[in-house]
Amino acid sequence: MKLRYLAMLAAVALAVAALAAVGRPEAATGEVDETDRTLTVSGTGFVSSVPDRVAFSFGVGTQAKTAVQALGANSAVMRKVIAALKAAGIAAEDIQTEQVSISPRYDKDGNEIVGYQASNSVGVMLRRLARAGAVIDAAAGAGATQVYGPSLSASNQGVLARQALRDAIADARANADAIAGAAGATLGRVLTVNVDDSTPPVPQRAKASADSSEEPPVEGGTQVVEATVTVTYELR
Repeated sequence: MKLRYLAMLAAVALAVAALAAVGRPEAATGEVDETDRTLTVSGTGFVSSVPDRVAFSFGVGTQAKTAVQALGANSAVMRKVIAALKAAGIAAEDIQTEQVSISPRYDKDGNEIVGYQASNSVGVMLRRLARAGAVIDAAAGAGATQVYGPSLSASNQGVLARQALRDAIADARANADAIAGAAGATLGRVLTVNVDDSTPPVPQRAKASADSSEEPPVEGGTQVVEATVTVTYELR
């Protein structure tokens, strides 16, 4: 009888261990530590948003015989670009110089300096996405020869990131409940939480935001902020 009873206990223990090894559906993973009676799962949260800010970089390049002449001509054009950006509704605090450079230009053999190249670029933050096309138009009309961007973002990025984290924690809890229930156990307190916040906003679908057909079209679309967490629970 004693041997039979021990065999039954061993069979029950094997069944619980087999159920505990079952992974959670889709994105989550579960791992039961039989020694410490813990359960580790992952969870993911997604929050969609519509970008309402856009950043651009506008550059000016000029050439002249001397470095002083190249820089002077470049500065004159950049002043016009900055004035045009402000006239287009960009606040002074949203315009920032990024780079100023001067470099020699050589002849085709690369031996003799034949002139100089000066360049200057400014970064601009637009807080009204619908104005993006008009701002690009204004900068180009004032003499900007390079346009880089757009870099789209939401002004409430921090709020979105925190919501994604809350959703990730809830997803982890749901996955842990499913695994623990299948194993005939219950969850205890949270022991550890690790956050992977390295995922940047991911662009999804696009939506046109420029009004005039003569202006460069800039599309906002939607972005998805993602958060992933790994949570370890006490298992009872």
